[in-house]
Amino acid sequence: MQRLSIIIPAHNEEKRIGKMLEAYSEYFENLRKNRELDYEFIVVINNTTDRTENIVREFQRKNKRINYLNLLKGGKSYAVLEGFKYSLNRENELIGFVDADMATPPESFYELIKSIGTYHAAIASRSHPKSKVKTSLKRKIFSKGFNFGVRASLMMPYRDTQCGAKLFKRNVVNEIVKNPPYSQWAFDVELIYNLGKKGFLIREIPTIWSDESHSNINLKKVPVQMFSSVVRLRLVNSPFRFIVRAYDKLPSSLKGIFEEQ
Repeated sequence: MQRLSIIIPAHNEEKRIGKMLEAYSEYFENLRKNRELDYEFIVVINNTTDRTENIVREFQRKNKRINYLNLLKGGKSYAVLEGFKYSLNRENELIGFVDADMATPPESFYELIKSIGTYHAAIASRSHPKSKVKTSLKRKIFSKGFNFGVRASLMMPYRDTQCGAKLFKRNVVNEIVKNPPYSQWAFDVELIYNLGKKGFLIREIPTIWSDESHSNINLKKVPVQMFSSVVRLRLVNSPFRFIVRAYDKLPSSLKGIFEEQ
């Protein structure tokens, strides 16, 4: 059977992680019993101040294929990378990650597994014509605008770089860990951009996706940080990279609002 590791970054997810683990455990356990694949979940708890760890431990007693890390540092990008490192010590052919909010149901993640084929990576795309997406108008406008900026500035062909469900073959994850993205707010963009530059083939897959309550995203602050990160990524990969180097040498007191938090 094919072996799969799914990384689930979790920062203060006590209101959603239980529902997510229950649904994913039931779905993937049925696949395992039918000998379609073997799996494990790696919950990466990062900088959490709520009951997330306690809830994960409760579900771990029910499903021995749930593992978890508890990190002192925060940030999704850091959590995913630490999950990648941990997963490479496991026996698996496929390694992916998915958000803890259940925006992507388990059957949609399974579509990535079925569709990866000869590709090196499969990413869920909310902008695919066959996708079924339920979200607010504000978030939809932000998503479309951000993706337009990414495609225009980085010449990337993908309709949606930000959907929180992605799957990679093991050798690809090994490459990511050796040359990790540096950006916190444009982590997914940089990850996909770097893989494309190295010649890895990435396939966009239609998905089912819905906004969940208790979202941790600040739509006033995050867009500015994300666009700033994309601009930086573009400059680093251009003849104007000296601008970034000069900026990095400035004292923190002069970087002001342009400093990524």
